[in-house]
Amino acid sequence: MIPLAKLRWQCRRGTKELDFLLLRYVDLEYALADTQEKALFMQLLALEDDQLIDLLLGDLVMETAEMKALIKKVRV
Repeated sequence: MIPLAKLRWQCRRGTKELDFLLLRYVDLEYALADTQEKALFMQLLALEDDQLIDLLLGDLVMETAEMKALIKKVRV
């Protein structure tokens, strides 16, 4: 998997809200996540910032239950 330092760098988006949510997830939850959840998180990081902020702030909803569960974890 991806080294933690590189993952933390990918979480830095330059938007306070995104940086806070993504880095908090990495610090508190990522190490405990299974392989599928880690892969979903990488998919989340591949999104453009505007899509990502809409997802994390609740303006856009993902269709899959797995991604919804991950987004809920990131938001908490």
